[in-house]
Amino acid sequence: MPRSCPSPAAARWRWTCASQRVADGVWAFVGDKGARTAENEGLNANIGLVVTPAGAVLIDSGATWQSAQKLQAAVRAVTPQPVKWVFNTGGQDHRWLGNGWFAAQGAELIGHAAGRADMNNRGNDHLLALKATLGAKADGTVPTLPTRWLSGNDETLELGGVVFEFRHRGGAHTPGDTMVWLPQKNVLFTGDVVYTDRLLGVLPVSHTKRWLDTFAVAEQLNPQVLVPGHGAVTTLATARADTQAYLVALRAHMKKAVDDGTDVGVAAKGFDGAPFMRLLNAAELMPGNASRTYLELERE
Repeated sequence: MPRSCPSPAAARWRWTCASQRVADGVWAFVGDKGARTAENEGLNANIGLVVTPAGAVLIDSGATWQSAQKLQAAVRAVTPQPVKWVFNTGGQDHRWLGNGWFAAQGAELIGHAAGRADMNNRGNDHLLALKATLGAKADGTVPTLPTRWLSGNDETLELGGVVFEFRHRGGAHTPGDTMVWLPQKNVLFTGDVVYTDRLLGVLPVSHTKRWLDTFAVAEQLNPQVLVPGHGAVTTLATARADTQAYLVALRAHMKKAVDDGTDVGVAAKGFDGAPFMRLLNAAELMPGNASRTYLELERE
């Protein structure tokens, strides 16, 4: 349930009021569904918090140094436990550009090694774009990489008796995209593997085939609670409708177009996106998603 804001200072940070308990000791800070703005400080994504007897674990660190401080305040409204670990689920800005703040507080930064090159390559570009949108609210932010890298498809860590299982299948929205499964809680944090309520974005670094491979792992886990990278805390059924169905339809259409020798522009215009126009940002994102998926299928 959403928490009431405990103080006027905390009330200035919307996530303190939007924190949602999804299981015993597990919280989601639900971000805006729309674009990055100065008002939301680039935090148009969901962040996870797991409280253990040995300390707290944050799933993603936010978009800037300043917003990470406010995220820390939101954590303190939930628990007095210090943040021991910060796990970055992928290489998008709001997943990791708040790392510097938490590292300065003594947290260990953890990510998947498959995302390291992407973070290195795009971190400064992300920061320039954030500065253009946020202005002074981006001040103090320095791209800060994890210091501990996981490397396997399936990795397990434990803190304070709580088990964290990390599932990576070659990337999705970004190369490092990794899901965090809490088997004792029956909760799955998907990062940008799952978008609900808004349309996902296929980037030049995305890989839709591996994206679906990663989604298949979520289906195997069959979580009771699914916290998507974007959108409301939800169920696997909604994730299938808002993410999987779109990727399957897009790849099927573009594969036929490639096999038939259809021009990429014609193929993009011919995709029937009507079933997904109910999702936010659909009209804006569909053309680019279609063309990049076509190019991916050409390479397969």
